[in-house]
Amino acid sequence: MKTNTSTLENQLTQIENYIPYFERINTKASKANVAWHLDHSLKVINSVVGVLQNSNPNLYKDNFSFLGKVLLKFNFFPKGKAKAPKHVLPPEIVLKEDIISQLVLAKANIREIEKLDVNAYFKHPLFGNVNKVRVIPFLKAHTNHHLKIVKSILK
Repeated sequence: MKTNTSTLENQLTQIENYIPYFERINTKASKANVAWHLDHSLKVINSVVGVLQNSNPNLYKDNFSFLGKVLLKFNFFPKGKAKAPKHVLPPEIVLKEDIISQLVLAKANIREIEKLDVNAYFKHPLFGNVNKVRVIPFLKAHTNHHLKIVKSILK
């Protein structure tokens, strides 16, 4: 099964293009600055791929929620409705070098998705199990959500 990662790769290019603005903040758009959103987006990509790589496909159960199906169909995450798990929260001060190193890792990681078993998966707190089939749409929707916030910060 071929995985289409071109949109996600394009989003990583957008993240790269926003790095020069990493210190910008606009509290009308977000409590967090650009760096926070870039760092968080990359942490999610890298964390999700790591969990997929270490998952046991034989334990996968399709319990993906209706809400997840709807949100991914429309490539949409509502703003301010979810709370990110601690392990994907950026540190209080995000360093430019950290964003750059995570970006390099994310580019490599999305190429790794293709090699995974179709039932490699991670458990999402709201959506249930997200397998290889759904992981690219999930990552695209999540990254898109944060890129939209970055755009509004920079307006």
